[in-house]
Amino acid sequence: MANSDPIHVGVLFSTSGATATIERSQAFATLFAISEINAAGGIHGRELVPIYYDPQGIPRQYQAFAERMIRDDKVNVIFGCYMSSTRKAVIPVVEKWRKLLFYPTPYEGFEFSPHVIYTGAAPNQNSAQLADYMTRHFGARIYLVGSDYIYPYESNRIMSDFILEVPGGKKLAERYLPLDATEKDFIPIVRDIKAKAPDFVFSTVVGKATRMLYQAYADIGMDAVKIPIASLTTCEAEVAEMGRRIAAGHITSAPYFQSIGSERNQACLRNFRQQFGDEIEPNMCWEAAYFQAQLFAEAMREAGDDSYEALLPRLLGREYQALQGRVAINPANHHTRLNPRLGRVNEQGMFDIIAESVAGGVTPDPYLVTHTGEEWNTLQYLPEAMHG
Repeated sequence: MANSDPIHVGVLFSTSGATATIERSQAFATLFAISEINAAGGIHGRELVPIYYDPQGIPRQYQAFAERMIRDDKVNVIFGCYMSSTRKAVIPVVEKWRKLLFYPTPYEGFEFSPHVIYTGAAPNQNSAQLADYMTRHFGARIYLVGSDYIYPYESNRIMSDFILEVPGGKKLAERYLPLDATEKDFIPIVRDIKAKAPDFVFSTVVGKATRMLYQAYADIGMDAVKIPIASLTTCEAEVAEMGRRIAAGHITSAPYFQSIGSERNQACLRNFRQQFGDEIEPNMCWEAAYFQAQLFAEAMREAGDDSYEALLPRLLGREYQALQGRVAINPANHHTRLNPRLGRVNEQGMFDIIAESVAGGVTPDPYLVTHTGEEWNTLQYLPEAMHG
């Protein structure tokens, strides 16, 4: 007799706390994918049932909830985490219990766990392209500002390495603020930026503080057309929070933007909004959370169950037609081949795609070992969108 028991999966994203805006989008994308999978008959007739907890952006709570999901709720797979500090809190748990974490967030690289599938961008899929574009079109004198945790420190180190390889490359300053920074904390920073007049600002500020940085930047009179803030994390969700007037002209590197014109992407956006309304703004992290759940379902249909030993061989090397384009899980490092793009916020608050990868995307290289210099750049610049 066929097994008809429901399949419990963990959903571990914060819907409160400093990074709730993005993590809510990741949680809703996961639930959206699960609803689609179930509407199509589930997995061999078995329903996917999400087990959800809100860790409130606190690393130790991610760890405790992951433990509870596995031990008490009998979950074998967890979709979750945004900040690197929270991912690093969960990894020892999934490794101890021999379970699997799907992680849908761009991160700093230099990590491998056999119990993680990384579906967000590694540095060679966003930082390298951003450094190349910004130095070509704006200059190589950079001011770095970030939130005070692992990802910004490591991302700024990597960006600094790229910039200092460019003739004339110079790091003017590197500043960090707490995740719970307030409006007034950004005033001295934007004053310093204005005084030092960099060619561009590189922001690894995340969460609620993102709006505060961009707001302070506009309030002090900085011109985003001439000296933009460039980011790996500022996406449609933050743009919606800060408003199009403040966001216009700034640049982000990501594999996915809502403005991708494919019918598949636009149809998915319509279906998502029909189901969940307009409160959630789809973004790069939303898209990765969505496709990783779909990819999991495909692999489990082949594997027959969701145990680590059965599922992992069906995941490694697997390809999937995601909203950004074709993606594939790299068997050697568990990261994902992605399709890098650069977008610049327009007057409508959406991203104009100003450059995109060619030749099937970029293979993940989380340790930055296989490429140097010009070899990083697989972007096709779109002339009609080039300005600044």
